[in-house]
Amino acid sequence: MGEWLSEFGLFLAQLVSLVVIVGLGVLVVARLRGEMGAESRLKIEELNRGRSIRKRRLRLASSEPGARKRMAKAFRREDKDHAKAGKAAKGEAEEARRATAWVLDFHGDIRASGTERFAEEVSAVIAAAESGDEVIVRLESGGGLVHAYGLAAAELDRLSEAGLTTTVCVDKVAASGGYLMACGADSVRAAPLAVLGSIGVVAQIPNVHRLLKRHDIDVEVLTAGHYKRTLTVLGENTEEGREKFLDDMERTHELFKRHVASRRPGLDIDAIATGETWYGSEALDKGLVDALGTSEAYLVARMQEARVVSVKLEPPRRLGERLGLAVSTGVERALLRGAEVLDASRWQKR
Repeated sequence: MGEWLSEFGLFLAQLVSLVVIVGLGVLVVARLRGEMGAESRLKIEELNRGRSIRKRRLRLASSEPGARKRMAKAFRREDKDHAKAGKAAKGEAEEARRATAWVLDFHGDIRASGTERFAEEVSAVIAAAESGDEVIVRLESGGGLVHAYGLAAAELDRLSEAGLTTTVCVDKVAASGGYLMACGADSVRAAPLAVLGSIGVVAQIPNVHRLLKRHDIDVEVLTAGHYKRTLTVLGENTEEGREKFLDDMERTHELFKRHVASRRPGLDIDAIATGETWYGSEALDKGLVDALGTSEAYLVARMQEARVVSVKLEPPRRLGERLGLAVSTGVERALLRGAEVLDASRWQKR
């Protein structure tokens, strides 16, 4: 009897395991099918409301316990009065519309890979914005590929072409291609120690020709067109090729300078287009930016006069991406924790 019960228990456990595995498989397949048809989601958040809610919560938390109930009741009364006022205004002649400040974010890598998403956000804002509105772009980029940032800058230019006032806020860095974008705004604001500038062009190409030659390895570089390939990684580079490559870089630099000068005509372009970078306070003195301050401080100030609305296009996140992100986050946290422990150990008494 005991042996039979043990075999039955083993069979039952195997059956349950099989059901769980099949169920998980069906769930994964269903999720993947759902993700195939998923579209990007436009996330819209009114920052004024979020700030008001946080302010109320802090006031409640800091008040005496006996006063919290009265304060909460006063908040509810305020909300009710506001709702009544809104209903009363319906159907009447529309008063002067309160301006809206639309907030976009651009965090650039070397390929400016966020440009496609940024372009769609720009299109959405242009479609919804009205005269008198402002677009605030919180920009962070150390630059990258010329053509990639040229496209990103052109997308930002579309806002001005649509008649919208544009403000770029730089909290950390807008250098090289990042500044190529930033300078197109009507106003550029930077944190005091943000890094700006780097109006220059750089290229770095390794060459292993001599290494290959030492091992009797030949590399044939065939081109149709005299300057189709000026410098190469594997073949032997010539002085003519180097000169042509440098000429191309100078031409690109000239285009960069012309772009910046056309958008900020008050700049001494030859003095600042040296490839150097400056901190925010220095950049203000040189005319690279118009004011100092963080993006948060500017948004809070604008909330006194306008509705401040954040617009963000969120692509659907695949199951594999979510799993990979979880693993990546875990590894990153472990490494950071290890670095913190090592750093703290320097100050521990032995």
